[in-house]
This record gives sequence, C-alpha cells and structure tokens, in this order.
Amino acid sequence: MTAAGESVEMLATALDQAGVLIERIKPEQAALPTPCRSWNLRDLVNHLVEDVDQFTASAKGERWEKPDGDLIGDDWAGAYRDAAAGLLEVWRRPGQLDRTVQLPFGERPASWQLDQEISDLAVHAWDIAKATGQPTSLDAEVGRMSLAWGRENLAPQFRGEEAEGMVFGSEVPVPDDAPIYDRLAGYFGRDPS
Repeated sequence: MTAAGESVEMLATALDQAGVLIERIKPEQAALPTPCRSWNLRDLVNHLVEDVDQFTASAKGERWEKPDGDLIGDDWAGAYRDAAAGLLEVWRRPGQLDRTVQLPFGERPASWQLDQEISDLAVHAWDIAKATGQPTSLDAEVGRMSLAWGRENLAPQFRGEEAEGMVFGSEVPVPDDAPIYDRLAGYFGRDPS
C-alpha cells in the first residue's frame, strides 16, 4: 500500500475508533463534563460531527458554512457515522492527495490536511473516552502519528486560554513513559490526570 493509502486507512481507523466510543455513550451521559471545558458530552459530539462536516467540505475544495445549532439530534452515532462515511468517501477518491489545499494560514499539501484531521479525531476520541470512563488505550499508531503531527505543527500562537477563544491550552507536562494517548492529550492542552 502506498503512503497515501496508508494515511487514508489511518483516517478510517481514527474515524472508526471515535465512532465506537460515540456508540457506547448512554443517554444519561449527555451532560457529563469533558476535557474540553466549555463543552459537555453532547456539545463535544455535536462539535465532532461539525468538524467532520467541515473537513469534508474542505477536502472537496468547497466553502464551509458553520451551521446553527444541533447536528446530532437523538441519533448521535448515526449522525457521526453519516458524516464519517462522507469524509472517507472524499479522501478515497483517486488523486485526492495529489493536490494542495488553501487554508486560512496558507497553502498546504492535502496530506497535511489529512494528518490534521486524524489528529483532531484522535484527541477528541480521547476526550470522549475520558469523559465517559471508557478505555483511553486507543489505536497506538494513530496516537503516535497524531502526537508527531502536533509537535511539528501546533505552534505557540495557537495556544492560550479558552476564554480568549483559543482552541488549545498550554501543554500539560506528561511523563515520557506515559501511555501514548495521555502524552497526546497533554500536548494538546488536556490534563490526563
């Protein structure tokens, strides 16, 4: 399999692991707090579906309009599955990774965008697992790739306080021998403890 094919399959793994975690959420857990301090569990799953929809539009080269309100209704897993299938279908198109994408901060290879999406999915999968008490020992390869992507791309100017509108907090120190997803979470500003 080519490197591009491996990246798309890693996206499939990242999408699947988040989907399994969402399927296991119980209705009474909707209001649970999450490592994303501004969001309860329902808000986080809605955000994740929104992210996947945005990724799909971007991968198609389309302009994405932020929706108003709820995307998940009463079928969180179904809404996520539909969004995930759409994203994977776009990335599996021939030549999809042989182009560049225009992002708010400049042009990047499509592979950069794909790796960013995998990283986002990995971190939010950890968020959901942590919030719901599910195991956080998720796919190690996805975790390692996501941490490497974060270390290379998550510049200090993208970090700050949530109240100031920043998406990523300061790095939380985590021991080098901690599980990969705890290291990933810490790097992306979450406290694994």
